[in-house]
Amino acid sequence: MALLAFCVSAEYVLTETGERMQVGRSSSQGPSKGTFRLHVVTWNVGTAEPPSDVASLLQLDSQNAIDLYVIGLQEVNSTPLRFVADMAFEDSWSQLLMITLAPVGYVKVSSIRMQGLLLLVFSRQAHVPFIRDIQTTYTRTGLFGYWGNKGGVSVRLSFYGHMLCFLNCHLAAHMQYATQRVDEFEYILDSQDFDMHNTPHVLDHRVVFWFGDLNFRIADHGMHFIRSAINSSRYNLLWDRDQLTMMKKKEAFLQEFEEGPLSFRPTYKFDRFSDTYDTRAQRTWLGFNGKKRKPAWTDRILWRVKPKVPPPEEGEEQTALQDEDDEFPVKVSQDTYSCDMVYGISDHKPVIGTFKLELKKKLDTPLVRVYAEGEWSADRDAMVTYSILEPFASSTWDWIGLYKVGFKSATDYVTYTWVKDDEVSANDELIQVYVSKEEIPLLGGEYLLCYYSSNMQSIVGISPPFQIQESKAAIEQGLVPENINGLDKLTAN
Repeated sequence: MALLAFCVSAEYVLTETGERMQVGRSSSQGPSKGTFRLHVVTWNVGTAEPPSDVASLLQLDSQNAIDLYVIGLQEVNSTPLRFVADMAFEDSWSQLLMITLAPVGYVKVSSIRMQGLLLLVFSRQAHVPFIRDIQTTYTRTGLFGYWGNKGGVSVRLSFYGHMLCFLNCHLAAHMQYATQRVDEFEYILDSQDFDMHNTPHVLDHRVVFWFGDLNFRIADHGMHFIRSAINSSRYNLLWDRDQLTMMKKKEAFLQEFEEGPLSFRPTYKFDRFSDTYDTRAQRTWLGFNGKKRKPAWTDRILWRVKPKVPPPEEGEEQTALQDEDDEFPVKVSQDTYSCDMVYGISDHKPVIGTFKLELKKKLDTPLVRVYAEGEWSADRDAMVTYSILEPFASSTWDWIGLYKVGFKSATDYVTYTWVKDDEVSANDELIQVYVSKEEIPLLGGEYLLCYYSSNMQSIVGISPPFQIQESKAAIEQGLVPENINGLDKLTAN
């Protein structure tokens, strides 16, 4: 009973980065407000392998801590052999981003790949239990919709109860296809749907981020004028002939999307490993020198906050959507919009947008509280205890995973146990499940437990970190010295 009393009254646990994560809150206090920072990247990587260091891309030295990283790549290497290998294992870009972000407290919550299009979403671990209802989808537009070299991939999720959608697109190339690019985007919006009654389509979400190699060019101006404006940093001279800006004036649905000022150099087309625009003349199939590609802002990041439902006419009742707009407002503002000139592996430079997302949380309590019962080591079977804090549609496919502190994603577990099949005891408040000692690491270390909801495709509860002790078998096998002090551990490779 003392243990139960602790669980009910505790409001915070410590994450592996030392943050206090709220795990319980009295409903009488009401929902709290939060300001979250989003870091959005779009980059056409031109089939190149990732650079050795992405610290600049992720701005890891920034004084403002990021809550969500959203990274959209285009033209990831997708030759048939490579694509098959990437389906079996994480691709090299995902691997690099995960091993860079995991040690500083970020977890990959979702990703989707369609041929050369890749979209990844990372969250600070403290927010992971409040990211739910994750779904992904994709739309092909290349070769009449039969080939995935062009199109859009999206991740939608609920963040503290607010519906967000991230859409990474690669649209048709070349100067003359501005109208086709708009048609492709409209087709993607119309064709993508989700298995959610309240947000079945992209534009039903409270906030949408649209980004990618949208391939809009700078019309009319000649090469000399464009380069002169760029060299003098007078980018405003080019804005009125930017095709996306021009198309927004014609298309009402595009006007709902906002974009920061293009106060950075056009991000296409550079010589690789250079800050110089396209110095090599293109050769046609006839062997003659073709035209150089004019610089353009092909790589863009835009966002849309769902328009508020108009106030009711006199005599009409307020709708549920109007009530939600008033009670749970959402605001998006852009802090920075720039390109990163450090990287030269592609003929595109990556574009970075940082945002503040201000919202009133619809929920403050994780669905599940989970923790390790007693001391753990591979010398004995172990118990996991969990309790349901908020009702949700659990499944026989729900499981609890054992993770090393600093884990990379939900699939980066050491072992797992099924919450139903391995249940050993239960009452109205606490449920215990069994973990065999054969599944517990011999060497021990610092670990945590996560409850994974199959229906929501997300982790809905995380335990405080706990220590697994070195086992007798590890000492007998010489993996650790007998006089191990539990702090300065000598482990074998």
